[in-house]
Amino acid sequence: MLRAIFMIAMLGLFAVGMVFKLFGGLVGLTFFIIGLAIKVLIVGGLLYFGIRVLSPGTAQRLRERFAGTRLTRY
Repeated sequence: MLRAIFMIAMLGLFAVGMVFKLFGGLVGLTFFIIGLAIKVLIVGGLLYFGIRVLSPGTAQRLRERFAGTRLTRY
């Protein structure tokens, strides 16, 4: 009986380890994607700021083009 309990405990530890390894990979992938999105936002913001300083007319056209929802544009 003690052997059966020990085997069930070992199987449970193995299963928990596998689940945490899978979720650990998903959490790592999620943080990688979030970090990449933040970098893209920073670079895009800097580019837009540069366009706004150097060419306000172009920045105004960009704002008009991407402002609003899809329903109000059509």
